[in-house]
Amino acid sequence: MDFLRPSSLAEALAAKAEHPGAVPIAGGTDVMVEINFDHRRPDALLDLGRVPELAEHGTADGRIRLGASVSYTRIITELGHVLPGLAMASRTVGSPQIRNRGGVGGNLGSASPAGDAHPALLAAGGEVEIASVRGTRTVAAADFYTGVKRNVLEPDELITAVHLAPATGPQQFSKVGTRNAMVIAVCAFGLALHPEQRRAGTGLGSAAPTPRRAPDAEEFLAGELDWEKPKPLSDAVLRRFGELVAAAAAPIDDVRGTANYRRHALAVLARRTLGWAWTDYTRGSWTACA
Repeated sequence: MDFLRPSSLAEALAAKAEHPGAVPIAGGTDVMVEINFDHRRPDALLDLGRVPELAEHGTADGRIRLGASVSYTRIITELGHVLPGLAMASRTVGSPQIRNRGGVGGNLGSASPAGDAHPALLAAGGEVEIASVRGTRTVAAADFYTGVKRNVLEPDELITAVHLAPATGPQQFSKVGTRNAMVIAVCAFGLALHPEQRRAGTGLGSAAPTPRRAPDAEEFLAGELDWEKPKPLSDAVLRRFGELVAAAAAPIDDVRGTANYRRHALAVLARRTLGWAWTDYTRGSWTACA
């Protein structure tokens, strides 16, 4: 197995073009597990750990540009106040050691339906920046996943960043697992309120072949939320929202849970996160939740 170690993004893109079968590795929290268990034996590994451009974040055109290798720990400590939903999801990823190494780029690259970052990215309306020696393109997170552990990347492309608007309203993330972290989600749900757009964004994880939104649930809320004069939501609204979120799922039975349990759990997570987020919005206290 060849080991490629570029020291700049230009070198990394050139290496990927020359070795399209090379598997990118940054934190290694997914790839090395697969290699250690002999589930994967690539011809080459492309180590991105020394590419400084991938470990940077900043603001461009009013949106946050989050480098693919920015660690979960840094997302929590440096960006929690502007990306609270993603920070909440980051807190549930693995152990402190894994959070220090892993980043959103690896979650996207593996495209596992159970990746913790996906629901938050979908709810917030994130976009994925993809680059190759041929140029750069941007794909909406909702269009990035094409199947179980499959995505839109071409063989010569790398994920370079994620673009997200700073939160303008409350965001929430919740997942069901045998413990709070260091566990693969049985199911997960992300919610983001976008007051300036008068809408809510959703994201489902570990509940279908790919991470996905719940468009019917989002449309339902558009007709129920009073953004100008917010008031507590009725139990009927919360329950209907949960039902529509559960209906958007297409789960399976596996060792972590049954399809029926996942649908039930998603309905509960949706009700709870909406209740928390809307309460924060009505009180004007949502910025404190980061």
